[in-house]
Amino acid sequence: MFRKTLKKDPELFQNVSEGLRRLYRTKLFPLEDTYRFHDFHSPALEDADFDNKPMVLLVGQYSTGKTTFIRHLMEQDFPGMRIGPEPTTDSFIAVMHGEQDGVIPGNALVVDPKKPFRKLNAFGNAFLNRFMCAQLPNPVLESISIIDTPGILSGEKQRISRGYDFAAVLEWFAERVDRIILLFDAHKLDISDEFSEVIRALKNHEDKMRVVLNKADQISTQQLMRVYGALMWSLGKIINTPEVVRVYIGSFWAQPLLVPDNRKLFEAEEQDLFLDIQSLPRNAALRKLNDLIKRARLAKVHAYIISSLKKEMPSVFGKDSKKKELINNLGEIYQRIEKEHQISPGDFPNISKMQEILNGQDFSKFASLKPKLLEQVEDMLAHDIARLMALVRQEEAAMPSQSVHGGAFEGAMSGPFGHGYGEGASEGIDELEWVVGRDKPSYDEIFYTLGPINGKVSGAAAKKEMLKSKLPNTVLGKIWKLADVDRDGYLDDEEFALANHLIKVKLEGHELPAELPNHLVPPSKRDLRQSGQEQ
Repeated sequence: MFRKTLKKDPELFQNVSEGLRRLYRTKLFPLEDTYRFHDFHSPALEDADFDNKPMVLLVGQYSTGKTTFIRHLMEQDFPGMRIGPEPTTDSFIAVMHGEQDGVIPGNALVVDPKKPFRKLNAFGNAFLNRFMCAQLPNPVLESISIIDTPGILSGEKQRISRGYDFAAVLEWFAERVDRIILLFDAHKLDISDEFSEVIRALKNHEDKMRVVLNKADQISTQQLMRVYGALMWSLGKIINTPEVVRVYIGSFWAQPLLVPDNRKLFEAEEQDLFLDIQSLPRNAALRKLNDLIKRARLAKVHAYIISSLKKEMPSVFGKDSKKKELINNLGEIYQRIEKEHQISPGDFPNISKMQEILNGQDFSKFASLKPKLLEQVEDMLAHDIARLMALVRQEEAAMPSQSVHGGAFEGAMSGPFGHGYGEGASEGIDELEWVVGRDKPSYDEIFYTLGPINGKVSGAAAKKEMLKSKLPNTVLGKIWKLADVDRDGYLDDEEFALANHLIKVKLEGHELPAELPNHLVPPSKRDLRQSGQEQ
């Protein structure tokens, strides 16, 4: 009776973070704890994991410009920063907001309950001595935190052991961050064995992954095309999915371009990447919700695997031989669980990693199947998550538009150096003369061949001429709407010239404005436009 009431009258959540925390503690954690999920996959989540700012993880081989990229975003040095052609960043550095500049060492960081790093304690001193938090007052860090990582080694260098499981640490971060940026150097593109291993370790987080082909200004356009093709081919082999990861090409630092031929491309790519990073605070709650769903699905499958192994174990004799047999036949157990419980093959953990961990486990201490724990998680996925999703939308609507500001993000926003300033529909924005007037004499020649009546051409006459552009009707319809400033269904000579100017803008590959900008309004219609706005 009580359980039915629980489903009918669910608990109300004050906000998404509090809802996720409560659901995890009351419904998912008991399942994880019972079936030793934390020994196999990922440590238990802490309160700070639900409250922390969006995090961006930078990964790449040494000297691909990771630390310089962070400096470029913030337009400021940070404590502990070292830049050079050799592997200079030998630590994981969490760059976070603080009132004063300072560095917190790893051992102190993992005991701070306000920071989301407590569970990194499990990786031991060899890692903690190579982990720190750089704090500084910077407007970019008010919205996001950035994780700088040691340069991944190539060739002979990668044989030197780090003393901790580098790929496992990156996987821990990957589960908790909002964006993973893989950096490659266009000038020396090679993907080492360690880098390949790292990318495979991040395989379950392709939705968070973005690729930056950095230092692209150091090579010619022809070389850049070849490097881009080689990068896509290499990534396709490593990630092994039909979907292509989004690649941003550019030179992400505040120095002059060495080969400026592709300046426009680099500006557009930087703008796209900045918009992607700026969207992170808005989508942070949704990302945490998505990660909890992924975790719950894996925990369910894990519970079925562990309980199946427990069921197969003899109660007295032959435990060791049976354990070896079960580990060797884990693939068959996966298939049986898949059919029995209708689970997608993509939800199962990596089989070789699972076999490796199972070797060190005592199967007799495994828990048998407890349907009540699984029902709780099913109920969470079926009902509670849907309510939280509605709350996410409410929070997004109630909050002012959140985005990252400050640093390099400000330089790309507005003014004459803003992206697309003075191009396309923005051409002539700061000129006194009407920009369309330059080409108006040639447009007038066409206008007077269309037989205007009382100085205006009809829609039918203008349509025949506009169709010569071969643009789709949907685009031409929008151009007509923008050009017919006085909304009388006809075009006079200025409006006709404006329509042709907008056709030219579109044919040159630029987007049309949603509304006609003031600088494109024909001179004779400006009073009409102003009075319309005042009303």
